[in-house]
Amino acid sequence: MPRSPKPRWCQGPPPQRVYKPAGVPFGQLNQVVLGLDELEALRLCDLLGLSQEEAGVRMGVSRGTVQRLLSSARAKVADALVHGKAITIAGADYIRFTHPRRHRFRGGAA
Repeated sequence: MPRSPKPRWCQGPPPQRVYKPAGVPFGQLNQVVLGLDELEALRLCDLLGLSQEEAGVRMGVSRGTVQRLLSSARAKVADALVHGKAITIAGADYIRFTHPRRHRFRGGAA
């Protein structure tokens, strides 16, 4: 029996749950499902420029887990962009949302 996933800390749900190509009805599109943890790894590493190690600390997982999340997320986003698919962002029961002030830095201290 596989081990249950370790809880992962994410900033919060995104403002939109679905992104799709313009001009095509959602019902006619194939979908790619992007997990909230995958989105958080993309946000931390690609948007904020953190290292995988730093992102792992913020998410409460190992650097290797962040690397796997990034690889999976990047492949899904590339697939959706290249093939004109909708991206649906889905949560999971092991995602925990942080307090909005949790990761703010004060006076140079972490």
